[in-house]
Amino acid sequence: MFPPSSSIIFAAGLTGLAVAAPSSPFHKMGSFSIPQVRNAGYVRHGPTALARAYMKFGAAMPDSLFQILADFKISKRDTGSAAATPEQYDIQYLTPVSLGTPPQILNLDFDSGSSDLWVFSSETPASQVKGQAQYNPSKSSTSKEVSGATWDISYGDGSSSSGNVYTDVVNVGNATFAGQAVETAQQVSSSFTSDTNNDGLLGLAFSTINTVQPEQQKTFFDNIRDDLDSPVWTADLKHNEPGTYNFGFIDDSLYTGKIAYTDVDSSDGFWMITLDSYSVGSSTSNLSSRAFHHRPSTFPSPSDSASTPLTGIADTGTTLALLPDSVCTEYYSQVSSAANSQTAGGYVFDCDATLPDFTYTVGSTTITIPGEYINYAPVDTTGEQCFGGIQSDADIGFSIFGDIALKAAFVVFEDDGSSPRLGFAQKSL
Repeated sequence: MFPPSSSIIFAAGLTGLAVAAPSSPFHKMGSFSIPQVRNAGYVRHGPTALARAYMKFGAAMPDSLFQILADFKISKRDTGSAAATPEQYDIQYLTPVSLGTPPQILNLDFDSGSSDLWVFSSETPASQVKGQAQYNPSKSSTSKEVSGATWDISYGDGSSSSGNVYTDVVNVGNATFAGQAVETAQQVSSSFTSDTNNDGLLGLAFSTINTVQPEQQKTFFDNIRDDLDSPVWTADLKHNEPGTYNFGFIDDSLYTGKIAYTDVDSSDGFWMITLDSYSVGSSTSNLSSRAFHHRPSTFPSPSDSASTPLTGIADTGTTLALLPDSVCTEYYSQVSSAANSQTAGGYVFDCDATLPDFTYTVGSTTITIPGEYINYAPVDTTGEQCFGGIQSDADIGFSIFGDIALKAAFVVFEDDGSSPRLGFAQKSL
């Protein structure tokens, strides 16, 4: 039992939610599981997925992508989530989240590459809303405006989303936090407006990159962490089928063998790690260097890749795996029809090509991304050429181990408040 001042509430789920008054005693929430659900309303498009990643991290987008995207509506946040929906072809996962009293249900992206919980709201101009559900703090008896607080997220193409900040009851799965910061949008960039299925975003990176000013706010996970049985959340994302996010426990039935852990460098607010090795097909490149932020600006040839550390972030909010140019070259050199296409904005190949597996190693655990996962989507309606799930990390400054890489593993995100680490284990694919 928690003392009366606790802001943690145990709830049975999103339906029939009963929110206890803050003065009531509470049960320890312990752990909870959030299964994904399928949403067939999204069309897979490789150049769009790549553009989202560049813009999300403020990297310069290759000129070739602008022409390609001219007639294609894009959303700058692509996610991996919980109660989530692989919007068609795994591009976006949406999670029903309850906000306020009585509950208002919004579908949010769960994103381990950001740290804001922001939503479309009653303060969002009608011209910027195209079917999204909107949180209305005036209709919640538990909402409180945070006086003087604002938030503002800018993206690599110069667009931004911004607004005010409230605290309110937020329920995810069976876990509820009564004083969660909810950032209400007063301005939404056109890319978010065009993403009619997405009502906002729930960040799962570290609270140090939360954008609320003048005082940063904690993520939902940071707020509930001490009341979980274990300070972990896990991602069991899958290829073309629903997966699961678990909080507070590790489900041993979801993986095989042992979980190998590696230290996380959270100094930039991300789940940043360095892989021990990678391989394309049968050729292995040992990555003995463990330096975190010293990837050279020009990459060596594949034969020299043993000296190149493969440092990147585990990001459920990015669809593709973005890797150094040298690694991309090494991979696609084994696909006879592959080319780095200016027309398509990235690496493409014949859709009927047999792609090699891509393997990465964490400690004693080897994770293999099947070649079929890397055949991401046809470039156009002809279905002759396909876009690769491995692309260049360009000017981002680090690699991004997005959903293409994470779906091949059972991944543990552990943060005890002082020594965060990531765990990887093999699983049945």
